[in-house]
Amino acid sequence: VTFARTEGIISAPEPNHAIKVVIDEALKCKESGESKTILLAHSGHGHVDMAAYDAYLSGKLQDYEYPTEKIEEALAQLPKVG
Repeated sequence: VTFARTEGIISAPEPNHAIKVVIDEALKCKESGESKTILLAHSGHGHVDMAAYDAYLSGKLQDYEYPTEKIEEALAQLPKVG
């Protein structure tokens, strides 16, 4: 969300992980005083659910944490591999 608010670009889910790492690295440099060039390769599929992003950015989307029991139940249904 920080990137979207500061840069005006709403990223696809894929590059958001890289954006988080870049922001964290920039904050480390700011804290330590280190000068560093940080390159971000930004990409994505472009099929973003804009209505969901709008709801999130305007504070209308409920912050929901999926119950641990349900996660464990679903994982128990997966086939054993290896």
